[in-house]
Amino acid sequence: MAIVTVVSIIGVWMTGFYMSMLWNLDGRGFSELSHRLPYWDFTNLWAGSRMAIDGHVAVLFDVDAYRAALRAMFSPDLPNQEWSYPPNILLLGVPLAALPILPAYVVWTVGTALCLWLAIRPLKLGAAVELAIVLSPAVIWNSVFGQNGALTTALLVGGLAVAPRRPLLAGILFGLLTIKPHLGILVPFCLLANGNWRAIFAAIGTAVLIAVATGLFFGFDVWRLFLTETRPLMTAIMEAPYPQPYQYNAITVFFTARAIGIGVTAAYGVQAVATVACIAAAVWLWWPGRLVSHQERVVLTAILAVLATPYGYTYDTIGVAVAVAMLATMVSRPPRLILAICWLWPFVAHLFIHGGYCVGVLIPLFLAAWMMLSIRATGRKAEISAEPSLA
Repeated sequence: MAIVTVVSIIGVWMTGFYMSMLWNLDGRGFSELSHRLPYWDFTNLWAGSRMAIDGHVAVLFDVDAYRAALRAMFSPDLPNQEWSYPPNILLLGVPLAALPILPAYVVWTVGTALCLWLAIRPLKLGAAVELAIVLSPAVIWNSVFGQNGALTTALLVGGLAVAPRRPLLAGILFGLLTIKPHLGILVPFCLLANGNWRAIFAAIGTAVLIAVATGLFFGFDVWRLFLTETRPLMTAIMEAPYPQPYQYNAITVFFTARAIGIGVTAAYGVQAVATVACIAAAVWLWWPGRLVSHQERVVLTAILAVLATPYGYTYDTIGVAVAVAMLATMVSRPPRLILAICWLWPFVAHLFIHGGYCVGVLIPLFLAAWMMLSIRATGRKAEISAEPSLA
């Protein structure tokens, strides 16, 4: 109880600290960066969708024109930003862009947190644990940035949670996850290992329908522009010389390899090894007959999803918060102090990385290793107890 109290106090204090530093209400608005929005990531979704409503969707794929349009909307001092999303996210952004940006930001933040809560309910973790997840540092950090981590975690965890009993719903959620497809790398392998063909076909059908709807609303040329303009731009951003300011929140194997001086090609090689290992672990977890609870299977897969992608940041680690919350309730768990560090990690990871200690990936690595070893040990004990006695 003492550790929970201390961690809660630290979490509340750090929340207030970051918000007071980034959200400064003055005569110009909420933020020194945008003058209108608490922080800047949501400006991409809202402003890009606003441009699409006004018939200027092509501007999203022209870096210079896009930056100029953003500065005209918000402030001439707005730092450089790029449109980094697949075009299908506009289907979510356009309804938000019909509102003024601050109300839209509130709807987005509260709405995605609500989606997260609905997604974790099938895991039956209990009301207290669910509340702890929704108010976790990872979710708060995601909200401070105006990011979509709560939504993507809801789609991934929610889909995995309901996949055995409601495969069509799971497939729809996985299809929606194509707004950030690199976070769903493990999904097809999980479904194939489990033989869940209904979820697979539902996911494919949903993804196709979303792609067609995007083309019908915004012109099918947006998909060509995404592939020829946005995708190479994001690759260049990911492969930029280390360090860049945005890399201080990176928590993937790829970025960690870059931080310790490994070249781009070799870093991709290290990431490939990690991705293959995560795929193998996911297939093992989801293979029929495996002695593992569905809660553990879903949560461990959410952690592995972070390790399987080369592109991920602290606001993508809400799945890790779900794992920490679940482990805290289990008899077989890491020491509470270690769990407390993992819980607060999204608030402090960038401080370590900025100081030259690129250790952000260690938290999901540790939790994945702990859970995998624990699951294997539990399964082995069950097998031994089931063996007939020779006496």
